[in-house]
Amino acid sequence: MRSSIAASTLLFAAVVGTGVPAAVAQGAGSDAPVAAAPTSDPRAASSALETARRLFAERRNDDALAAIEAGLKASPNDAQLRFQRGVVLADSGRIDAAIEAFEALTQDFPELPEPHNNLAVLHAARGDLDRARAALDEAVRALPSYALAHENLGDIHLRLAERAYERATRADAANRAAREKLALARELIAKVSPAANRPADSRPAAAPAAASPDAR
Repeated sequence: MRSSIAASTLLFAAVVGTGVPAAVAQGAGSDAPVAAAPTSDPRAASSALETARRLFAERRNDDALAAIEAGLKASPNDAQLRFQRGVVLADSGRIDAAIEAFEALTQDFPELPEPHNNLAVLHAARGDLDRARAALDEAVRALPSYALAHENLGDIHLRLAERAYERATRADAANRAAREKLALARELIAKVSPAANRPADSRPAAAPAAASPDAR
């Protein structure tokens, strides 16, 4: 499943933290912070975001997080800074914190599909397919034309089918049809994502690119 984090061969792709979340870009028409608090400092937030993205690209995650935290002091509700924070946390292996960050974004900005997608990626990486599916349902509800979420949802359903067929074979070892379907499901998953069991690499492969969610 692909995330909004960066291009890869994983089954799940997350939205990359180097660009503006698509729904934010559509709503703002620029890199301007979205739904910032009345006392926020947009310039400070924008500068912090640019710095954090550069540091993240240089694999300096701790410094990137420090820049983000400084920016959030100036603009606590800046969606882009908070999104980038979730991406950096996930890349740093701080999965619980990343999930918490993306969940908070989905609560405060339910209209943004990317946080839902990245939340699904993290749940799927832990094998929690039901939560991943629920998160992706929210992503496509927020943006019905969100191709990445639809693709990831297809991957999730493949995994869910594999799980169901496996349970069927356990319940009835003589069920030949279920065994054959399980083999086909696993074969398709292997073709779709040979590296499905590897942890996601959220590093950008090239220069930061805004626009549509880049996938993993």
